[in-house]
Amino acid sequence: MNTKRFLTDYGPMFVIWLILIFLFGSLSDHFLSSRTLSTIAGQVPPLVLVCCGMTFILIVAGIDLSVGSVLAFCATLFCLLIARAEWAVGVAAIAAILAGGFFGLINGLFTVLLRVPSFIVTLGTLKIAFGMAMLISRSETLTVGMKLEPLISPLPGPGVPVSFIVAVLFVIAGQFVLSKTIYGRHLIAIGTNESAVRLAGVETTWKKISVFVVTGLLTGVAAIFFAARLGGANADSGNGFELSAIAAVVIGGTSLMGGRGSIVNSFLGVLIILTLDAGLAQVGADEWVKHVITGAVIILAVLLDVLRGGVLPGLAARIRNYKK
Repeated sequence: MNTKRFLTDYGPMFVIWLILIFLFGSLSDHFLSSRTLSTIAGQVPPLVLVCCGMTFILIVAGIDLSVGSVLAFCATLFCLLIARAEWAVGVAAIAAILAGGFFGLINGLFTVLLRVPSFIVTLGTLKIAFGMAMLISRSETLTVGMKLEPLISPLPGPGVPVSFIVAVLFVIAGQFVLSKTIYGRHLIAIGTNESAVRLAGVETTWKKISVFVVTGLLTGVAAIFFAARLGGANADSGNGFELSAIAAVVIGGTSLMGGRGSIVNSFLGVLIILTLDAGLAQVGADEWVKHVITGAVIILAVLLDVLRGGVLPGLAARIRNYKK
């Protein structure tokens, strides 16, 4: 990718993030402190990992509302296996990741093979995963103490957590798959016009199922970093997580109508969401103000997506024809 293309694709989002950094830095004396930036960096990995998968799903014109509850279940299962069953951390991590993949497989099979809208399917698995998290935790918070500290310890040089570096590596890998592989190009084509892709002889069924499985697996990985940061988990751990993930991906420019998206811009969308949240907290904004502003940003992002897709001009033309 040449420099001009790189700046065109990622420059606007990066500039918006920098504007927020400088804005809140000027409004609060403590925002640009290492403590605040380290806190933001620690919150990034779980959300970024989920957003990587969510980007793939939205690109094929699907959606996954279950990621918050699946994250809570996987994190609770992970902590349960370590704290009560005394499993090794590595083995418990594999179990948590596979559990996330299982939920993703269920979402994919029902959505693609049975043609149930992904909104409905994932709404159902949201409730199932939440209920199962309550069951295995007995509605209690399971703690693991400092056993997972190495996952969130800051590196000597840059001072950012290990989990943040891992998240960045996933972003790089995800963007490579999306833009440089046949699989990624097929996903974009499926989201743009699935019928045309089928007529061209490309298999679409298992590719669409795979994005749900990948999202489930990434949610399982995110659950590990989430539990490591908080030192434990419970059934409410993922409350609202799916909304934050969808918001970050949409703000990053991924189309809700499919066919367009970027893992890197979803990553920048996560930085914008978390910076906005931290900045508003630093300047003393009330909780309702944070929700209103975040919601307004999401609506603005969707409006820009609609404008880019040419929907409004087409609607205006239809209205003019109707009046005639």
